[in-house]
Amino acid sequence: EKRPKQFGIGGALPPKKDLHRFVKWPKVVRIQRQRRILKQRLKVPPALNQFTRTLDKNLATNLFKMLLKYRPEDKAAKKERLLKRAQAEAEGKTVEAKKPIVVKYGLNHVTYLIEQSKAQLVVIAHDVDPIELVVWLPALCRKMEVPYCIVKGKARLGSIVHKKTASVLCLTTVKNEDKLEFSKILEAIKANFNDKFDEVRKKWGGGVMGSKSQAKTKAREKLLAKEAAQRMT
Repeated sequence: EKRPKQFGIGGALPPKKDLHRFVKWPKVVRIQRQRRILKQRLKVPPALNQFTRTLDKNLATNLFKMLLKYRPEDKAAKKERLLKRAQAEAEGKTVEAKKPIVVKYGLNHVTYLIEQSKAQLVVIAHDVDPIELVVWLPALCRKMEVPYCIVKGKARLGSIVHKKTASVLCLTTVKNEDKLEFSKILEAIKANFNDKFDEVRKKWGGGVMGSKSQAKTKAREKLLAKEAAQRMT
């Protein structure tokens, strides 16, 4: 016969519980979670809600592969290039300064390129803080008929241009060997973002209640339906 366990003082060890709810999380984690919950509960206007619709994974992978081909040179590469150039000039050789095709970054610079109709593709991060910095950019891209997309996240964009974060990147041109692949990416991006702009600008977000509130609402609806059925009989 089994003896029941006694969990009092000096008795058996209590079974392990999930203490996840009792952890004192770091302040930054608490703020992130509270912000996420508030975004779910409150009504989010279409201008902000569009940043929840990001590029799908397969297309994003192809896009980032393309962007990596046009990374700007880092400090070490620049130093090496300038050293070789200085050595060549010292030997009296003529050095051809060919302008490299690279990804452009920086909000003001990218905005200028869009306004001058030089940008061929604009990539915006979904988690820019404050969001007001880029909230107007999709509308500008559509007005200037520049393909744009929203991707996750600013740190991933930053890694392409050797920075911690980048809110927006831009391609002005590509090499001849990449033109076919680039045109396919542009076509898919236009279909997902530029062509759906009218639909997106009318769609509100948020307004999703918690599980407890949903359960209460369902119970209330059930009760009202039951009362209505009784009245009918």
